[in-house]
This record gives sequence, C-alpha cells and structure tokens, in this order.
Amino acid sequence: MTSAVQSPYSSEQITAWLRGLLTIAWADGDFDDQERQIITNITQEELPPGTNLESFDAIEPEELAVILGTGTPAAENFLRTAVMVAIADGTYSQSEDYLLHQLCKALGAPENLLQALRHTLTKPTEQGQTPVFAPTKRQLDALHPLREWLNDLEIQDPRVARFLCKMIPAQCPFERDIKLFGRKIVHIPPLCKLNPLYEQLVNLRFRALSYLADECGEDISKYIS
Repeated sequence: MTSAVQSPYSSEQITAWLRGLLTIAWADGDFDDQERQIITNITQEELPPGTNLESFDAIEPEELAVILGTGTPAAENFLRTAVMVAIADGTYSQSEDYLLHQLCKALGAPENLLQALRHTLTKPTEQGQTPVFAPTKRQLDALHPLREWLNDLEIQDPRVARFLCKMIPAQCPFERDIKLFGRKIVHIPPLCKLNPLYEQLVNLRFRALSYLADECGEDISKYIS
C-alpha cells in the first residue's frame, strides 16, 4: 500500500522501525490465532515484499540504533510506539521489560522512563499461568510522567500508523477466565479496567486513524469494525 504523504523517515528506517515493533510483539511468545493473523498481515502489507512470518528476523537494539540514531527524535518516537505495543494486550511481561530497557540503552533514552511500568509486571503462578494484577493508586500516580511522554508521540508515517491501528484493539476486549485442565486458574477483567495506560492506547489509535484519514486520504473503515 502506498501513500502520497511525504514521510520524514527513509524506507530503511521504517522497515527497521516495524521490525523493532514486531520484535517487541514477539517478546513474550504468547500469540493467539488472531494476533498471529495480525502480524502475518503486517509483514505482508507493510514490510518489503518477501518478508513473511516464517522468515521474520528480529532486530537487535544495536542495529536499530545504527539506523534510527541515538538520542534522535526518530529513536524516541520509536520507543513510544514500542511501549504501546508491549502493553497493548493488557500484560507487561519480564521479557518485554528486558527488551524495552535494552532498547532504551541502545537508543539513548533514560531507562527511568520505564521504571514505573515495572509495577505492572505480570507474575507467573505455580500452574505456569500469567495473571495480571491491577496496579495500586500509588503505582498509577507513578505512571504519570510516562503517560505524558507517550502523549508526545508524533505520527508522521502511514506505515507506522497502519501498524498501530492493527496492533491496538479497536474496542475493549471482554473479560475472560484462564483455565488449566478444565479448572479456572485466574479471572482477567476487561482490558480497559486492567491496563493502566489504556487511555493512551485509545488516544494513540484515534490519532493514527485521524492521520490516515485526514493526512493520507485513506479509507479507514476496515480498522473500525
């Protein structure tokens, strides 16, 4: 898919950007069929021809830094989208946390930006499941600087905007039970009540949709249903 909008980023930068976001999405290795289909569509539609899910090559933080630069606006905007992708499914895992901190270090961003996010880390149970614990009010207050930082994200490329529209759920997923051998292990409430950064996700998705519709003149109906 092409767009007449002039992106401030090169094709090499956007390819590295999307590879970085997919690397984050892959980090916890926990995919359902819907998520797998979303990532398959992204590799087919937004990355260069010939890139597919089976041959997808994760990108190392150092390689990303060479392409996006260290301490650059591109690097900072990438990190904002990376955080959004990490928490889009309502969970924040140890593997995602480790990778995000490695990215911060390589791209020249202060790691303390993500410190408060560690309060929302999931913790495995004895049965091997991964329930999510809603943060306390104090933990939510600690996330305020991160919220402000995320709100400063500039959407300037249609491929990144489409990626975000595909990865961020269009509506709050229903609550669900996690079962093991037919026995309920944990109850997970709706994502909108669970994710402390849900408001930022909704706002980002809306801005991405508005950018595609208003700036790029694209039909966004497929992202709304």
